[in-house]
Amino acid sequence: MDFNFNPEQTQFADALKRWIARDYGFEARRAIVHSDAGVSHAAWATLAELGMTALPVPEAQGGFSGSAVDMFVVMQELGRGLVVEPYFATVLGAEFLRLGGMHGGLLERVAGGELKLACALGERQSRHDLCDIATRATRDGDGYVLSGEKKVVLHGAQAGMLLVSARSSGAQRGEEGISLFVVPVDAPGLRMAGYRTLDGLRAAEIVFDQVRVDAGALVGAAGQGWSILDAAADYGAGLLCAEAVGAMEAIFEATLDYLKTRQQFGAPIGKFQALQHRMADMYIHLEQARSMALLAAVKLGSTDAGERRRAVSAAKYRVNLAARYIGQQAVQLHGGMGVTDELPAAHYFKRLATIELTLGDADHHLARFIAQPGFRDTEAEGAIA
Repeated sequence: MDFNFNPEQTQFADALKRWIARDYGFEARRAIVHSDAGVSHAAWATLAELGMTALPVPEAQGGFSGSAVDMFVVMQELGRGLVVEPYFATVLGAEFLRLGGMHGGLLERVAGGELKLACALGERQSRHDLCDIATRATRDGDGYVLSGEKKVVLHGAQAGMLLVSARSSGAQRGEEGISLFVVPVDAPGLRMAGYRTLDGLRAAEIVFDQVRVDAGALVGAAGQGWSILDAAADYGAGLLCAEAVGAMEAIFEATLDYLKTRQQFGAPIGKFQALQHRMADMYIHLEQARSMALLAAVKLGSTDAGERRRAVSAAKYRVNLAARYIGQQAVQLHGGMGVTDELPAAHYFKRLATIELTLGDADHHLARFIAQPGFRDTEAEGAIA
C-alpha cells in the first residue's frame, strides 16, 4: 500500500500553505475569531477559488470527486493553519447529500462555494450516540413536521442549509426509524442561537418548532437513514483525525523552536535531557497518530462497513490520545505563557481538545471498536495462542 501523496495532492497542500502564510496568519485569524461574523467571506471565496469546496463533490455535480485521502491533505493543512472557516461543516454536509444521492443541485452550489452547510445531529441527551434521537419527524400530508432541539451545531448560524437527523418511527435509541432531512435555515418555526466555542469556531443551538418540510427534503429513504448517518459520521471523524494531525505537527514544531531559544541557567532548555525525553514522547505520539489517521482515510473508501468502522474508531481513539498528550505537554513546556491568548500554542491546544470531543471521544471509539463483529473471536484466539 503506497502512502505517498501524488503530485495533485501535493499541489493542493502547497496552495493552502501559501494562502495561509500570506493571508491567514495568527493575527489575521484572531481578528476573524473576534469579529461579529466569526468567519471571513474573503477566506471562503479563496477556498472556493482554490477548488477546496469542489474537491469532495462528485464530478457530475461540478466537483473533482476527491477521495478521503485527498481530503486528508486539505484538512491537515487547515489544521496547521487553525482555519476557523465553515469548511469541515460544509464538506460533512456534502457527504450526507452525496450518500443520499438525491440533491445534485445543492451539491453543485456547494462545489461553487455558493452554499455552506451544517449538520444538526447532536442532542442534549445523546452525547456521542448519534442514534439517540428525540427530535421527531411526523408525517403530515406529502411532507413532514420536525419538532425538537439540536445542540452544538458547528457553524449552524453560518450555513444556508442544515442536515438534520430526526426520528420518524421506532424507539428513541434504535437504528431503525431514523430519517435525514435537508432544511433551509430560514424555515418557519426554526430558531437558532449562535455563539463562539472554546476553540474560536462558531456553533449554534437550534430549535425546530413545528418546522414543515416537503418530501423532497428527505436525504435517502424515510426511516432508513442510519446507514448514511453512520457512514457520514465516520467520514467526518476521519477528516477530524487529519485536521488534528496538522495541528499536532504545528504545536510540536512551535514547542521545539521554543526549547531551542528559551534560555535557562545559561543554556537553551532544549539541552536538558528530561525535556528532550518529553519531546521524543510527543514525536512518537504524533507519528503513531499520523499513521492511524492516514490508514483511516484509506479505509473510508472501503465497501466493507465493518472494516471502515474498525479503522475509523481505531484512528479516532489513537488520535484523541495523542492530541491530549501533545497538547498538554506543549503547554507545560511553554510554561505559563502556554495558556495565554497571545501564543499560538494555546489556540492549538484548545482546538485539539475540541476535536477530541467531536464525533466521539476516546472512550466512545474504544467501545465501538471492541463492539465490532469478530473482535471477541480475535481476542480469544490471541489468548489461546
